[in-house]
Amino acid sequence: MIVERGLAANTTSSYRRDLRRYAEFLAARDVVDVDAVQRQDVADFLAALREGDGDHPPLGAASAARTMVAVRGFHKFALTDGLTQANPAATVKPPAPARRLPKALAISDVAALIDAAAFGGDSLAVRDRALVELLYGSGARISEAVGLDVDDLDLVDGVVRLVGKGGKHRLVPIGRFACRALGGYLTVSRPALTGSRSGAAVFLNARGGRLSRQSAWGILVRAAERAGLRADVSPHTLRHSFATHLLDGGADIRVVQELLGHASVTTTQVYTLVTVERLREVYATAHPRALD
Repeated sequence: MIVERGLAANTTSSYRRDLRRYAEFLAARDVVDVDAVQRQDVADFLAALREGDGDHPPLGAASAARTMVAVRGFHKFALTDGLTQANPAATVKPPAPARRLPKALAISDVAALIDAAAFGGDSLAVRDRALVELLYGSGARISEAVGLDVDDLDLVDGVVRLVGKGGKHRLVPIGRFACRALGGYLTVSRPALTGSRSGAAVFLNARGGRLSRQSAWGILVRAAERAGLRADVSPHTLRHSFATHLLDGGADIRVVQELLGHASVTTTQVYTLVTVERLREVYATAHPRALD
């Protein structure tokens, strides 16, 4: 996964955790050799994921499906490398998760969130505003944002270089609001936070180290609370909002796909459902013959 597919550390950590649980399940059945695993063992493990037990809560369809991706990948690897003669997971289909539409904030809510992030006006507040502006202005994943180095920013041309899944690089334009916020942070606030562990990281914590994903998440949660936003706000909420607002504004879906770093346009198409749903809401409230 790391060497051949170039997957991120967070992804491999999740797979390792899922496969450890699978191995424990098999061991409880006295199955200790990969070649001894039967299709029914895999199917029963899927059922156990959905039902839960004393040590694990029941998993929803999406979480169970993700775990089964790890299991199926493991058995495919074992077959390819000659560790087993068959793939018992090949015909065990993971549950199809219900299709949930991404939650996008209203443009006014995004503005309120950005203003709330700057509460206090100190170096950390300037950093927080720059972070939120960047997330909304580029549609970056939170791991991409906190992984930025100073050389990845070109504020003259208004471009940021993001490193996405699989180590793929993409250049994404950012608007003048994000450029202004980042420029102010880099020239005034970041030097005040810089320490021996800072390196080239753009976003620093109070101790001078690179800001973590968890800390960045906390910044958004606190800003949302101060802004009085009722909806659950996460870094991905801003990514959803970025894509939805672009499509609402008439952007081509292929362009949005490139900006988000999606390998397939199918992944991006879920955002078109959001805009259609919004059209239905407006129609239902505005058209004289929409309702009985």
